[in-house]
Amino acid sequence: MFSNHNKTGSAFREVKYSMKLLVTGGAGFVGSSLCIWLKKAYPKYNIVAFDNLKRRGSEVNLLDLKNHGVEFVHGDIRNPEDFDSIGAFDVLIDASAEPSILGGIKTNPSYIINNNFNGTINCINACLEFNAKIIYLSTSRVYPIDVINNTQFDEDDTRFTYSENQVENGISELGVSEETSLIGCRSFYGTTKYASEMFIQEYEKFYGIGSIITRFGVIAGPRQMGKTDQGVATLWMAKHFWKQQLQYIGFGGFGKQVRDIIHIDDVCELIDLQIHKPDLFRGKVFNVGGGMKNSASLLEMTSICEEITGNKISIKPHVDNRPADVRMYVSDNSKINNEINWQPKRKTESTFEDIFTWIKDNETKLSQILR
Repeated sequence: MFSNHNKTGSAFREVKYSMKLLVTGGAGFVGSSLCIWLKKAYPKYNIVAFDNLKRRGSEVNLLDLKNHGVEFVHGDIRNPEDFDSIGAFDVLIDASAEPSILGGIKTNPSYIINNNFNGTINCINACLEFNAKIIYLSTSRVYPIDVINNTQFDEDDTRFTYSENQVENGISELGVSEETSLIGCRSFYGTTKYASEMFIQEYEKFYGIGSIITRFGVIAGPRQMGKTDQGVATLWMAKHFWKQQLQYIGFGGFGKQVRDIIHIDDVCELIDLQIHKPDLFRGKVFNVGGGMKNSASLLEMTSICEEITGNKISIKPHVDNRPADVRMYVSDNSKINNEINWQPKRKTESTFEDIFTWIKDNETKLSQILR
C-alpha cells in the first residue's frame, strides 16, 4: 500500500505511483494546512479534504484548497453514508475533532461525543472497507487534569516551571512523557480522544487495520481561527494586532501558565513521514509538541506579540480557574526523538511571526472572524 521513497529533507519526493489521501476535517486549521502542504510536496497525489464546515472560518480555506488542486467533499464524519461518494483511498488522516476543552462542560456533550468518538468509529470503518491506513491525530488532553495539575512546580518571574523532584511517574523537568498515568478525568474532549485511541488499537489487533496514533501538544500557525478555549497563539496575536483586550484567566491571574507550541509545518513534516514510513510508528504512541525549548507562558506570549506587532494592549487578571484548565503542559519529546530521530525545527517566535504575517495579508476577511 505504501511505496518506498527516498528521503529528501523532511519529505519523500520521489513518487513511484499516485496515492489517494483522505483528510477529515480538511477545511479546518490542521486539515487544510496538511492538504495544501501534501499537494505541494506530491502533486501527483489525489488529496481529498472532507469537512462539514461547521467551524466558523473553515469556509475561508475553501478557495485555497481549490487553488492548490485539493478536492473538497462536503460531508460529516458522523454520517457513515457521507463517505460513499469518496470511493477507495489509501490513507485517512483524521483531523476532524471538535477541539474545545470546554465542549460538553458548559454545553450539552452530545455533539463532541458524536463527532469525536462516533465519527472516529465511522472513519475507522471506512478504512476497514477499503483496506486503508488511519493516521490519528490525538491530543495531550488524554492525560488527566489532576495528574497534570499535581506536578511539582516552581514559579519564576514570567512562568511556572517543572521542579526537579516529581511525584507523578512519567513527568520530569522535560515535561509529560508517554509513561504518565491515564487514570482520571480529562474533559469530554480528552475522553473522546482517548476512547478513540483505544478503539483504533482494538481494530488494529482484531482486524489488522494499519494505524498510527500521535498525541500532539498545542499546534499553532497560519489558518488557525483562535478562540478563548483553544488556538491560544492565534488568539493572542489577533488581539494584539487589532488592539483588543485579553485576560489572564486562572492560576492567580498572572499569566504564568505554560504550553509548548509546535508549528503546523513541523506537524505536516511528521505526518509526511508517517504516511511514507509507517513501520516506524506502528504499535507505538508518541507525545509530540514543541518541547521545553518551544514553550511559553501567556506572559511570555504577550511579550512576543508586543515585539512583533509594536502594540500593547490591556490584559486584565481573572483569578478563578476555568473548568478543566491545567497550570502547565509541555510535551516530553524524548521517546520520538530517541526512536525516530525526530524533533521540531521551528521556534516559538517564528510561529508567532507566521501568524502575524497571515493575519496582515488577510486582514479584511479575517477581521470578521478573529476580532
